[in-house]
Amino acid sequence: MIDFARVQKELVECGKDAEGSGIKVTPKSDNLVLLLGTIPGPIGTPYEGGVFKIDITLPEGYPFEPPKMQFSTKVWHPNISSQSGAICLDILKDQWSPALTLKTALLSVQALLSAPQPDDPQDAVVAQQYLKDYQTFVNTARYWTESFAKPTSLGIEDKVQKLMEMGFPEAQVRNILEAVGGDENLALEKLL
Repeated sequence: MIDFARVQKELVECGKDAEGSGIKVTPKSDNLVLLLGTIPGPIGTPYEGGVFKIDITLPEGYPFEPPKMQFSTKVWHPNISSQSGAICLDILKDQWSPALTLKTALLSVQALLSAPQPDDPQDAVVAQQYLKDYQTFVNTARYWTESFAKPTSLGIEDKVQKLMEMGFPEAQVRNILEAVGGDENLALEKLL
């Protein structure tokens, strides 16, 4: 049985330091089983300046079982699946302890962004690139951060302009882009 009192306490604790750490956890629903974590990309890494969203699902045995975490923001990293967002991190598996919290788990995920472990990869293709062609890895990780973890209003304006040039009305373009979270391709599918 999930200890909801503890979950609420953890959410309050995370909220107190959200400005300083940039780490946030918010409920996705009323039942506190589905949460959304947000972490800033670590300074001095290709992820710097990005804001990464992580879906969190609390299992029935939380806090005695680890939370299930998976990136919803696309990330190019050896220990994170570039396809599904699955995370390869020991504390989210067999090294979990009830003494850990959602915030400490998110801090560990953030630390993983700073210190990839290519010898224990979640994504073998990214791990091989990291080991064999590090500069290409850094450039790709930075590109993915710019593309997927840095939603900017300028980017939205460019997308609005591009879709309007295809003959779609501005109000409709803006509404659909907002509804699909700025995904230009998805917006185009909905407009057609």
